Amino acid sequence: MKPLPVLVVEDDPALREALQDTLELTGYSVRVAADGAAALSLLDRERVGLIVSDVQMQPMDGYTLLAEVKRRYPYVPFLLMTAYGDLQRAIQAMRDGAAHYLLKPFEPAALLAEVARHMLPARELDESDLIAADPRTIELLALARRVAASEATVLLSGESGVGKEVYARYLHRHSTRSAGPFVAINCAAIPEQLLESTLFGHEKGAFTGAAQAHAGKFEQAEGGTLLLDEVSEMPLPLQAKLLRVLQERQLERVGGSKTIPLNIRVVATTNRDMHAEVAAGRFREDLYYRLNVFPLAIPALRERPSDIVPLARHLLRRYASRDGRASMQFSSAAEQRLAAYGWTGNVRELENVVQRALILAPGHLIEPEHLYLPATSPVPMASVPVETAPPPEDDADIRTLEKRHILETLAAVNGVRKLAAERLGISERTLRYKLQQFREEGEDV
Repeated sequence: MKPLPVLVVEDDPALREALQDTLELTGYSVRVAADGAAALSLLDRERVGLIVSDVQMQPMDGYTLLAEVKRRYPYVPFLLMTAYGDLQRAIQAMRDGAAHYLLKPFEPAALLAEVARHMLPARELDESDLIAADPRTIELLALARRVAASEATVLLSGESGVGKEVYARYLHRHSTRSAGPFVAINCAAIPEQLLESTLFGHEKGAFTGAAQAHAGKFEQAEGGTLLLDEVSEMPLPLQAKLLRVLQERQLERVGGSKTIPLNIRVVATTNRDMHAEVAAGRFREDLYYRLNVFPLAIPALRERPSDIVPLARHLLRRYASRDGRASMQFSSAAEQRLAAYGWTGNVRELENVVQRALILAPGHLIEPEHLYLPATSPVPMASVPVETAPPPEDDADIRTLEKRHILETLAAVNGVRKLAAERLGISERTLRYKLQQFREEGEDV
């Protein structure tokens, strides 16, 4: 897919041209605007991956443009270019939604580093990623298409990496709300103390640093779909407020008293056994039933083996095209190896393997050794007959294996928890909880 362009907003023609040249020489597509009004006009016509804007402009300065962009296009990252004298105001702008600021004068390398850091990906997950070759997937997609046309709240469940957000976007695109926004929030990725204002918004002065009113994710999704990703990670106190909002279809911002009506559809995802979470007291039963109006369970990749090779080919076409190697393909032996592997990390693991193979394959053909898969892989569950399936291990053995796997993964990434969580397919919050448990058991972590 074609990369998204960078929008440069600068009223100085010489500097605007220099910024454009710097970005284009690095391979970025660039759009330019001489002022805030021109920038907003362009954004009405075209999607961009990042905005880089000067502060001192007339008649609309960079701070005013930031506020307007965050009101209309809250998902677009916004970089400010500011002089040293405006530093305090620039820091305040970050609280108001700016991704970062660049102090003038700056080196081209500093600009490129910040652009690479904040740029939106060229590809959004969409239905083109839904490869349906296996009968289970075909049946699930048919069911998803039917529920998409309704207003029912949907709870998508499945292991990490199966593509729950892909299905959520599929539901949105095939709903009557497809022309409205699709807003996603990962409930596990936002610190607990910020999650409430992120979801429900806040009024000016609601807490220290709240310099202006802010619309939360619920309001941003007005007329469209709100995805509550990893909803099972939401703290219990906040679950009560979420339940009330879902029941009444209205909210009050943090620090506010005005009731704001909502016209949205809610889709939630979880990789946990929600019945067990409810039984353990970690998730409210009434909220569970409010979210679970229409459950869709997405099977693991190993449970739909006919999807593996077609999905791998699809991913290879995408990444090979991106890297300028469109003629790449798998050998028959490599495809057999892919089909025989257990894929405990599901589609996310397969995606990583494809990208790795592109790096390792010197020619146009990917062989089994380029996949860099373990010599022995888990046996796909779908290939184990029920009557010969091995008996389950006891809880102690499973816990020991889990601990070993987590600690080995953590060691492999030199203790970087974010990378470890990504490899394990769990949230950083869950990883911290697990490590705390290990410490309490006397483990040196």
